[in-house]
Amino acid sequence: MAAARFLVSGKVQGVFFRASTREQARRLGLCGHARNLPDGQVEVVAAGTDEAIDALAQWLHVGPANARVEVVHREELDAAAVEAGDFTTD
Repeated sequence: MAAARFLVSGKVQGVFFRASTREQARRLGLCGHARNLPDGQVEVVAAGTDEAIDALAQWLHVGPANARVEVVHREELDAAAVEAGDFTTD
C-alpha cells in the first residue's frame, strides 16, 4: 500500500474541491481525507494502491469544473500513518 500528502493551491476553496476529491478518491478505492487549510490551500492525504494514488494525483491537477489549480505539491507518506477507512472531508 502507498500513501501521499498533497497540498493543492489556486482557487480550490469554495468550489466543491473537497467533495469532488472525496468522490474521486472513493471511486479509486482510497482512504484518507481532504481538508481546507487556513492559507487557502487544500490538503489531501490518501492511501491505497500506487496506481490509485497516481490517478488521484493526475485528477488533483485539474480538480472540479469551477476550480483553478495552480500548484500540486506531493509528499510520499508511510501508509501506516494514514487512518484506514472511508475517505472523509473536514
